[in-house]
Order: sequence, then structure tokens, then C-alpha cells
Amino acid sequence: MSIESRLKELGLSLPEASDPQGSYCNCVRTGNLLYVSGKGPVAGLKSVPKGKLGREYTTAQGYEFAKATGLDILSALELELGSLDKISRVVKLQGFVNATEEFEQHPKVLDGCSDLMAEVFGNKGVHARSVFGATSVRGNLPIIIDSIFEVED
Repeated sequence: MSIESRLKELGLSLPEASDPQGSYCNCVRTGNLLYVSGKGPVAGLKSVPKGKLGREYTTAQGYEFAKATGLDILSALELELGSLDKISRVVKLQGFVNATEEFEQHPKVLDGCSDLMAEVFGNKGVHARSVFGATSVRGNLPIIIDSIFEVED
């Protein structure tokens, strides 16, 4: 089954990929690895969320923000590659959660993106990852995720 068909089966549609927010590009390929710059929950949303987990937002809301961020990552990949079927493996996700000092649910927030990758790519979507709490991130977004993918030649 194609990834496009899988997305439809899951009832998901990809937003238009967000543009870089500085002097960098969305993706860089070296060999068979594609690095995707940090993305946040901005593409396809009516309003851009701003604020911290543990203050303005709950863990459940953070999960949804991470899922929305994952959709933006997929959009950037599709823009770069022309087709998500060229992804042979999700290698790693790294999340930066804009959170209060007391917030401890960082892994549960990043699960929103991790679960999406596994739903879309199956076993190829299971990946390594790390997640960090941040006192601030660009634009006061609740989460930023960067990622690495293995692609077919």
C-alpha cells in the first residue's frame, strides 16, 4: 500500500509544508539520510499555538501538537522527495518541549509524533528518539521536532 493511500485510510491529509523560519532549509540529504530541520505545530492550523506545556497547555494538547508537527514533517519530506514512498525508515525524532520547570510528561507529548510515524509507516516508522524540556523555543511554540529519515536511492 502506498503511503498516500495509508494517509487516506487514516483520515489524514498533509498541510502545505511550512517555510523555514531563518537562514536554513527544510531538508538536507547526505547519502541515504535526510535530515529535516526543526518543525513546530504551525502548518495547516487555524491559529498557531504559543505557550508552555504545564501552564497554557495540557499533556493531551501537547500530544496533538506533536502529531500536527509530525504532519508538517511529512509535508516537508513530500515536498523534498516528491513521494513519501521513498522513505525506507524513520531513523530518529528529537523533540524540544517548551514546558514549565515542573512539567514531567515530555515523553507522552512526543508520543504524538512517534505514534503518527508508526501509524503511517508501520514497522519502518518505529525509531530512536530523544526529548528535552526547554525554557523557550522559537516563536514560543509548545514543541519543536527535528528528524532523520533513511531514503531510497
